[in-house]
Amino acid sequence: MKKTFLAIVLVISSLCLVNAQQKPVRAKALCGPYVQCVSETGFTVIWTTDMDAIAWVEVAPNDGTHFYNKERDKYYDARGNGVFPIGKIHKVVVEGLEPGTTYRYRIMNKGVTAYNGSGNVEYTKGSGTDVHRGSAFEITTLKKDYETLRFDIFNDIHGKDSLFRTILAGARDNRDFVFLNGDMTSNISKEELIASMYLNSAAKSLNGGVPMFASRGNHELRGRDAIKWLDYFSTPTGTPYYSFSFGKFFFIVLDACEDKPDSDIEYSGIVASRPYVQRQSRWLKEVLASEECKNAEVRIVFCHVPPETNGWYGAAQMCELLVEPLNEADIDAMFCGHIHRWRVAKPDGSISNANFPVICNPNMQRMEVTATNKSIQISTFDTNGKNTNNHTITLK
Repeated sequence: MKKTFLAIVLVISSLCLVNAQQKPVRAKALCGPYVQCVSETGFTVIWTTDMDAIAWVEVAPNDGTHFYNKERDKYYDARGNGVFPIGKIHKVVVEGLEPGTTYRYRIMNKGVTAYNGSGNVEYTKGSGTDVHRGSAFEITTLKKDYETLRFDIFNDIHGKDSLFRTILAGARDNRDFVFLNGDMTSNISKEELIASMYLNSAAKSLNGGVPMFASRGNHELRGRDAIKWLDYFSTPTGTPYYSFSFGKFFFIVLDACEDKPDSDIEYSGIVASRPYVQRQSRWLKEVLASEECKNAEVRIVFCHVPPETNGWYGAAQMCELLVEPLNEADIDAMFCGHIHRWRVAKPDGSISNANFPVICNPNMQRMEVTATNKSIQISTFDTNGKNTNNHTITLK
């Protein structure tokens, strides 16, 4: 009898031990943080965790005081409209800041282990940036104006993350933002690929401080979880097409969608790009008519697919629906990818109907752009750090 009782006790103890070992101690950040939608008065912080959690961001001025010097301002994930969103992707909007000012911030999580029917929630121990080790992140809000703007462009990585990390490692330190210009994966068969194939590496290289913007490539419309691409990004419009400004520099991000007709057998009947691009065209006309665009000194467009009058369906559709409105807006340059090679299409009608230069960055290369109101200087670098192409656009 004693042996039986002892055996039962040992079994129960073992099960309890296994359960304790399997139960997560706290939520861990997997990807990020990375910063988007940076403005003169705020920014958006995005990161993912290894388990469902609620999240918030704590912000402190960069005034030399310890982060724990006093209670810091807290900003919560507001997508629940008054209720904390519970999930693995976290987006926190920080606002009410001063222009051109550096702030420190840390991300915070509380893992959710149970959410029962009555609404009671059970949490793990809270976790976040370890400020004891001096690892609070720093971010600077946008200035009211910029004389010179420096940004790097990456595209057509197609999930080759090790090569992407090599290209990132050679990037300059004084860039104002980074732009991911599409086809960073070959498909999104499962959403975890977004982080593992490029986004985690990009976030680490930016160290939570350099703003990141992105466009959607045609390959990012493919795969079962392609519809979840926008979950990992934040845009002012809530769509893959949007605009943003750095002082007098105005940027438009377009989405050419797929490169073949919607009825193509490759799309299995789930693509409806034509009405989507038509809706985007109407939005574009409104943006181009805005005072923000009209008053800008430099106007630059990003789009993964370059316009080609006699090209594939997506490129030709661009000429019809997106380029024609742009031709009325005094655009200075468009940056594209997609064709996997360097190309400068001059505004002479030989390739498209664009009356502005269209520059294509090769695949697996970093494009460095330095812009002023006088010129746009462009250079590309391969995985060995070799300078492969140079071009200058002289502005009026």
